[in-house]
Amino acid sequence: MTVIAARRYSNGTAHDEALALTGECVPDLAPHTFDWIGLCEPDVAEMDLVRRQYGLHSLAVEDALNPRQLPKVEVYGRTLFVVARTAELREGEEIGYGQTAFFIGPHFLITVRFGSTRPHLSLRAEIEAQGDRLSEGPDYILHAVLDFIVDGYLPLLERLEEIAQEMEEAAIDVFPEQSVIRRIFRLRRQLRRFERVIGPMEEVCERLVVADLPCIDPTARIWFRDVLDHVRRAMARMRGLKETLAAIVETASLLEQHRQGEMTRQLAAWAAILAVPTAIAGIYGMNFEYLPELKWHYGYFAVWGVIITVCGGLWLRFRRIGWL
Repeated sequence: MTVIAARRYSNGTAHDEALALTGECVPDLAPHTFDWIGLCEPDVAEMDLVRRQYGLHSLAVEDALNPRQLPKVEVYGRTLFVVARTAELREGEEIGYGQTAFFIGPHFLITVRFGSTRPHLSLRAEIEAQGDRLSEGPDYILHAVLDFIVDGYLPLLERLEEIAQEMEEAAIDVFPEQSVIRRIFRLRRQLRRFERVIGPMEEVCERLVVADLPCIDPTARIWFRDVLDHVRRAMARMRGLKETLAAIVETASLLEQHRQGEMTRQLAAWAAILAVPTAIAGIYGMNFEYLPELKWHYGYFAVWGVIITVCGGLWLRFRRIGWL
């Protein structure tokens, strides 16, 4: 059995014995008593035991076993079914996704986790240490786990922001190489998928805040409002990061065009300066016998004076307008 933890809680206190999943229907429990079952990648037979023991809807169980669901909230009678998606940055700057499904009833909370490498054991221990919060029931635990999942987005986004900042600073000095450009487009593609997969989490949290749902106490909505705020911040950072990656190539292209323009102006300025002695030397290099000033005693010095004067004037002019 892929049960990570199975405990019963009464008035904020955990029972000593772990729950056994036998498939037998659980009778109605006393007030302020509920079960919290944590499953990790169960198979069909194991989920069928849980379904029969807690009276879960077969469609919700089918969705919980499909690790490619998008975040959603559905109501099945007195049971609330919630799907959340986890995300983490893996090797090769690839975003890996997981799924956590929740079944919330009046006296139980069942979590079914697929793909995520962040177990809930530390979170469970932290919640169990807060008896007053634990006594509030399954809806508070739902909030705590959702907040735990959303907080997992932040290290991913922080690392991608560091990568984007490094590439942005490098693009200021030199135009990115093809490998860097491919890396930028690969990250943008990852972020588009992140928005498509994680984006519905905002709608899920908003519904938990405003909708009248079973097993969600109205006084607990303020906790889900905090999770909604975290999701919105994460999505805002993701969109800003996507815009930054898009701007890197555009900014680098503008800077490269500016550098090429400066180089072109310098080449044009030097070409104009060198054209003067080239033209004069070309004229006096013609093989005509009666070329004016050809036998003038000071002709050589006069030509050099003209060349130096004109070239110097051009150099000063180009220097003044910023071409040199």
